[in-house]
Amino acid sequence: MNFIDELRWRGMLNDMTPGTEEQLQKEMTAGYIGFDPTAASLHIGNLATVMLLVHLQRAGHKPFALVGGATGMIGDPSGRSTERDYLSEETLRHNQEGIRAQLARFLDFDSGANAAQMVNNYDWFKEMTFLDFLREAGQHITVNYMVAKDSVKKRLDTGLSFMEFSYQLLQGYDFYWLYKNRNVRLQMGGSDQWGNITTGTELIRRKEGGQTDLREEHHAFALTTPLITKADGTKFGKSAGGNVWLDPAMTSPYQFYQFWLNATDADCPRLIRVFTLLTREEIEELERQHNEAPHLRLLQKAIAKEVTIRVHSQAGYDLAVKASDVLFGKATLETLRSIQANEFDIIFEGVPQTEVSAEELANSKDITDLLSVASRGEVYASKGEARRAITQNAVSINKTKVADPAAAVDLEWLQGRYVLVSKGKKNHLLKKV
Repeated sequence: MNFIDELRWRGMLNDMTPGTEEQLQKEMTAGYIGFDPTAASLHIGNLATVMLLVHLQRAGHKPFALVGGATGMIGDPSGRSTERDYLSEETLRHNQEGIRAQLARFLDFDSGANAAQMVNNYDWFKEMTFLDFLREAGQHITVNYMVAKDSVKKRLDTGLSFMEFSYQLLQGYDFYWLYKNRNVRLQMGGSDQWGNITTGTELIRRKEGGQTDLREEHHAFALTTPLITKADGTKFGKSAGGNVWLDPAMTSPYQFYQFWLNATDADCPRLIRVFTLLTREEIEELERQHNEAPHLRLLQKAIAKEVTIRVHSQAGYDLAVKASDVLFGKATLETLRSIQANEFDIIFEGVPQTEVSAEELANSKDITDLLSVASRGEVYASKGEARRAITQNAVSINKTKVADPAAAVDLEWLQGRYVLVSKGKKNHLLKKV
């Protein structure tokens, strides 16, 4: 597998410095990407760069993931109009552990010569004094060079602290340290990182070869991937609730799966190339089938399956599919019976829920009473509203239509506790207490 060719056909190559492709064809090359630990989880906006490391390793090269324990205390000004909030060392350490576990789902840390490695820049910055840093890095990069970077120029009018101004120099020193101590020759990232990455290649050139020495052994390389945006130009990776996270405690497998399932047809050709490992032939065949029957949403389902399994496991994917069938599909009573007690809260997260006591159940003369009086008006506001909905064939109990407003309250309580009420296309969960 040729790494650059793979990125080209997938639309994942934005820019690279001269000689990068030749270096990668010549020998196994170590490359790295930095991840800012400002949250306890990566989000799907990070996945495009994670996939760069995945393809790098699949092509036989050695991936490094750098977690910025030191630079995370400052924050990258790229793409921002205001300064980031300061995070404590304790918070950053907690966040690093979460990111480490997530990267292990994508990268092989035990594959021999090209096994992935994780490093933390706090390890080499923690003992370095300010004066040491000025001698090691500050004297080699001019202020003129740093100010010319877009990430700096865009903030000069609104204000940029010296701390943030120094970020590109710190990131540049990361590249230099990895170059010297881990033989890393390539840094990669999103297209908004081009300025920071090339500061690293320049620092290496100046420290190792002097101002004019361009010998091959002093070369370091840069490569970026396009930022992922939707077909309408808006930012990718957000849902109604904010970022779509890889941590199931922050974004459930069901919500994660639904995000991909709801992608537009216009976005899918790019998403399936960037976020899955399906081959070119497999993708083109899926696109052909999708174009013949768009209503089946074959592309969306393929992306959702591939990414959900990788992030949340086969079990997480199976649960997400089951939840989708229950809430939006053609699930039956048998499907509901198959849901385990610990899965109810996951599947029905965000679905309105009402607790019904034994006394309220005992006092309910019929289904109409249960759906209005016993639920304190939370399912239907009144008996009349409940009765009309039932007579209009708009109510199901545990996926079975209710035809008689006066039917007895003789219900099967799933797992001894739950009853699912479907109001047309909307769901409401009753919980017996």
